[in-house]
Amino acid sequence: MKRVSLVILLLCAVAIVNAQEFKPFKVDISTGYAIPSGKGAKGGVLFVIEPKYAVMDALSLGLRMEAAVMARGYDLNNTTGNGSVDVKAAASYLLTGDYYFSSNTVRPFAGAGIGLFSLAAASADENTGGVATAKSKFGGMLRVGAEISHFRIGVEYNLVGSTDLKDDTNATIGKSKNSYIGIKIGGVIGGGRK
Repeated sequence: MKRVSLVILLLCAVAIVNAQEFKPFKVDISTGYAIPSGKGAKGGVLFVIEPKYAVMDALSLGLRMEAAVMARGYDLNNTTGNGSVDVKAAASYLLTGDYYFSSNTVRPFAGAGIGLFSLAAASADENTGGVATAKSKFGGMLRVGAEISHFRIGVEYNLVGSTDLKDDTNATIGKSKNSYIGIKIGGVIGGGRK
């Protein structure tokens, strides 16, 4: 009888431990507001999909694929004024890692990422006649947020180097800032407790 009781107790303990583990694969899908840096910059929208794999309950690794559309500012070399690029599109492909501080229903997290940002701009200030060309830049990202069940909110700072702004003769007339903040809200497909 003692052995049967011990086996039942062990089985209950294993069931409780397994119930606390999280499913390893999930996909985050988010949308939000992009806030570019620089004078003359205007906010825009962003869309994200990020498949992730939990190497342990508190740590997940992923690949963030994001598209952001916004107006960015630039600084001109020869004038005191600033202009703005009409439309900037940034697509990023980052390897990410998130650390979760809790395994409760509300899971605050902090994370970082590193990878490639593809940048393009439609047109520049009409006074300069300059056009910012498409570029790819290496960059990084820091973020904080929380997951509440299958709901996700967060704030990210995307650190991307500046791009040269050129005129019709291909002369550099200024710099365009590419870093931006993303405020996101979305859902999590998969994951959750086993």
